[in-house]
Amino acid sequence: QVKLVESGGGLVQAGGSLRLSCVASGGTFTDYAMGWFRQAPGKERAFVAAITWMGASTYYSTSAKGRFTISRDNAKNMVYLQMNSLKPEDTAVYYCAAGSAYNSDPWAYDYWGQGTQVTVSS
Repeated sequence: QVKLVESGGGLVQAGGSLRLSCVASGGTFTDYAMGWFRQAPGKERAFVAAITWMGASTYYSTSAKGRFTISRDNAKNMVYLQMNSLKPEDTAVYYCAAGSAYNSDPWAYDYWGQGTQVTVSS
């Protein structure tokens, strides 16, 4: 079993930045592609970004591309989401996820963290 714990969420003004972190334990980190998803109140969980097992490739949603950067440090079992130029519509609970497939579909991911709240004020 892989356990994922996110941190780094909070309240930020529009235009600001946040860096989310996710630490993995209980498995071989490099066995998994990693993804970030978010869920706003009343909405379905939505894909944000994904990164391959060794970090060679990344993939972003249209809303995240150009503003967010996903990265991983396999030596530390960590995955990060750097979020810049934040907008009120980025407000959501952000989840990291681990899966055997590099994919934007949440059903492709096997393990999920508990989430961290990001609130962007206008």
